[in-house]
Amino acid sequence: MSKVIEMERKVTKFGNSLGITMTEALKQIGLELGDVVLINVKEADGEIIIRKANKVTLPAGISTEFLETLSNVMEEYDETLKGLKDR
Repeated sequence: MSKVIEMERKVTKFGNSLGITMTEALKQIGLELGDVVLINVKEADGEIIIRKANKVTLPAGISTEFLETLSNVMEEYDETLKGLKDR
C-alpha cells in the first residue's frame, strides 16, 4: 500500500494568480521543473487531483495529426468497433 502524506498549505497570490507551494509533494511523485501534469477537478467533492503525465514518444513516421484523426474515428465509431471485436 502506498504511503499517504498529508500537508496543509495556505493559498497565496502569485502575480495575478492564486496558488499554493508544494515542492515536497511534487518531489514525492518525481516531478521536476518543466514536467507536464494532468489536473482533475472534482467540484462536487472539493477535490483537485494532480497526476504526473506519462511522457510518450511517437514512433518514427507517426504524426500527432494521425493520432488525433485515429482518436476521432475511434470515438465516432466506438459502438461499431466494440461490435466487431465481439464477432
